[in-house]
Amino acid sequence: MRTATKYWVGLVIILVMGGIGYGVYFIYNNTSLFSGNISNQDLADNNQNQYGNSNLEIGLETIDLLNLSEQSITVNGQEHTLNLPKGFNISVFADGLAEPRFFTFTGKDNMVVADKGAGKIYLLKDENDNGQVDQKIEVDSGLRVIHSVHYYQGDLYAAEENQVSVYRDFQEDGSYSDKEILISDLPSGRGHSTRTVIIGPDDKIYLSIGSSCNVCEEEDLRRAAIVRYDLDGSNMEIFASGLRNSVGLGFFQDQLWAVNNGRDKIGDDRPTEEVNIIEQDKHYGWPYCWGAGQTNPEFSGYENFCQNESVWPVYEMQAHSAPLGLAFLSEAKLFPADLLDNLFITFHGSWNRTVSTGYKVVRINPNDFQRKNVNFITGWLQGDGSAWGRPVGVGFDQKGMMYVSDDRAGVIYRVTYQ
Repeated sequence: MRTATKYWVGLVIILVMGGIGYGVYFIYNNTSLFSGNISNQDLADNNQNQYGNSNLEIGLETIDLLNLSEQSITVNGQEHTLNLPKGFNISVFADGLAEPRFFTFTGKDNMVVADKGAGKIYLLKDENDNGQVDQKIEVDSGLRVIHSVHYYQGDLYAAEENQVSVYRDFQEDGSYSDKEILISDLPSGRGHSTRTVIIGPDDKIYLSIGSSCNVCEEEDLRRAAIVRYDLDGSNMEIFASGLRNSVGLGFFQDQLWAVNNGRDKIGDDRPTEEVNIIEQDKHYGWPYCWGAGQTNPEFSGYENFCQNESVWPVYEMQAHSAPLGLAFLSEAKLFPADLLDNLFITFHGSWNRTVSTGYKVVRINPNDFQRKNVNFITGWLQGDGSAWGRPVGVGFDQKGMMYVSDDRAGVIYRVTYQ
């Protein structure tokens, strides 16, 4: 009898200790469970530009671009408030989408968007030029984690989790002559599932493929890398590696720029998110390093590699902001000249962080690597720690107007300046 009692007591102790251990592990990996009301100071730090007596602290051109003013906007029948610099206006360009991600523009300036939630590609047309879509044309459906599209020389390229396709002779009514699968064997099924495709000035396909894990040494070298192909999908090569999840890609002055999402589980403010200039055959640190040569705790023997061999980011940003989209203002057709060449980045928002952060559009002047990112559009993050919208893609049409996709609200915004 005593033996049986001891057995059951021992089993209960083991179960209790196991439960406590699992609880600690779960909480450690899900610190966002503690997210709740945000203090007024934390909310202001996220949603406004904090600056002292000197603009040189963040290198701003004018105070008018620093001060963000509240602006009312109706999204899906509900009134919300967003904050933008004086003179800028934001409105809903397209609604009724599931999870719009990255978009591109055709030769006649019509938008094509990847709707990940619907598994579809849409052509969006504003026929009467009133700033709102009046035609939503389904281009293709049944797509697997469709995330990005890129229009190039009359063809439309599209990246799903497992493949890259091209729609030949893409027309302004959404039709095309043929659909070809160019790359069919992309690594998938684990970890980061979005794929970003763009065509470079060298007429090559550049494809970003995220890691399969939070921190690990990948077996497939195409993971956590940017891969390059010929336009027909042949001659695959690893262009750059050590990039955990570089979702946003863009060329500026013939250089490839990328934002990178850092790892989780080492604190609310580590590791910093990154902006990188991508060079061929370079290694950008992951999984061994983060930020400017900092070593990840799992790889303590890589200090020399992180300090002397890995490429450091040109900008570091708030941890867990989740930068996704990027776009350069290459021509100041409609925006102030002070913003020419500025890099705009969407922050999708935090997950593994005690105090929510992100959920906004920021900008950086790439001509000065000492400058910090500056808030441009904020307000999706609210005082209770929730966010009613999550910015994803950002870009400019040929007229010079800005667009921002939101995969939580299911809309695309248009930003103009007067």
